[in-house]
Amino acid sequence: MSTKKIVLGFQHLLAMFGATVLVPILTGLNPSIALLSAGIGTLIFHFITKGKVPVFLGSSFAFIGAIYMTLANEGIGAVKAGVIGAGLIYILMSIIIQVVGSDKVRSFFPPIVTGPVIMVIGLRLAPVALSMSGYSFNPETQIGAFDSTSLLIASVVVLTMIVVSIFAKGFFKLVPILIAVGVGYLASIPLNLVDFSLITSARWFGFSPEAVNHLTTWPVLSISGITAIAPIALVIFIEHFGDITTNGAVVGKDFFKDPGVHKTMLGDGVATLAAGLLGGPANTTYSENTGVLAVTKVYDPSILRLAAIFAIILSVVGKFGALILSIPVPVMGGVSIILFGMISSVGVRTMVEAKLDFAHSRNLIISALILVCGIAIDNVFIGGTLSLSGLAIAAFIGVVLNKVLPESI
Repeated sequence: MSTKKIVLGFQHLLAMFGATVLVPILTGLNPSIALLSAGIGTLIFHFITKGKVPVFLGSSFAFIGAIYMTLANEGIGAVKAGVIGAGLIYILMSIIIQVVGSDKVRSFFPPIVTGPVIMVIGLRLAPVALSMSGYSFNPETQIGAFDSTSLLIASVVVLTMIVVSIFAKGFFKLVPILIAVGVGYLASIPLNLVDFSLITSARWFGFSPEAVNHLTTWPVLSISGITAIAPIALVIFIEHFGDITTNGAVVGKDFFKDPGVHKTMLGDGVATLAAGLLGGPANTTYSENTGVLAVTKVYDPSILRLAAIFAIILSVVGKFGALILSIPVPVMGGVSIILFGMISSVGVRTMVEAKLDFAHSRNLIISALILVCGIAIDNVFIGGTLSLSGLAIAAFIGVVLNKVLPESI
């Protein structure tokens, strides 16, 4: 194994780490188990898709509310049952897609739908990137402001990524994120933004007692837990199509045909099933890592599998995990500004390459409604803990309008 691949794999690990551990932190699950689930789930996905799709699977944000309430009210056993149920729904949907055919599925997602949806994926994440970079908004005064220290560090990271991406030569041009994180980390130390106590207090090897408890608890057949968590898979499957389309657009390959979107959905489902058995959150394909692909232009799927192995190792090596956790938020905020912007840019490229005519009222209407609804709508609760994300709503609107509106308007 080359040093180049190791460094590129570690770069993907950095990109997924923050979001993957944030979900268990918000829900009460164990971060180490989430990392273990993400690593194993990614390897499962690559096995099922024949190692052709360069994606990383991490913790899904769509399930946060349902998992939090189920864990608080019924415990980890009920959460496991609910996540397993979500995985089974994904698997069922993959079977339906295989029966219907990928071409039929693709007809619902032409460039006029996928382009704006890809843009929405990146733009919806933009406030997160700015928040991590020190931006805050006061709803009472309607005034926004940046924390000067956080802004400084985020700016250093963004500037480093720009300089390395454009002016660096050879291997260094492939790792702008890793270099930017390193520079940002070093710049954060004299500003007292790095918490070294996380590293000194962490154990070298092994799971915490809480992690062991989550791993060894059997799933509990809880109707309320299953009905709270599992049905969410029914309303976010369209996001899976968006992520796979985005990844294919970045790489320049048609993953709907090879290995087939039914295979990618099946990989997501089995990975989520495994996460449920382990006690981790449901998995999903990560836009952060697709952003890394767009920046580096290195599309080798084996590098993502290497990142998955690193995640598994990281889950049991406490000091290493603590080192990653000690990376200041503004550092990752600066990285996220570039990564999330890259995703939106891929959406623009998708429409440009399709040579869409925006003098056509039909195209303007479809793209306008997808962009406005996708960006403006947060989450709409439709009963209990079940909710629809703005992305899912926008994609649904785009799919329907594409089929309903005549091409002559």
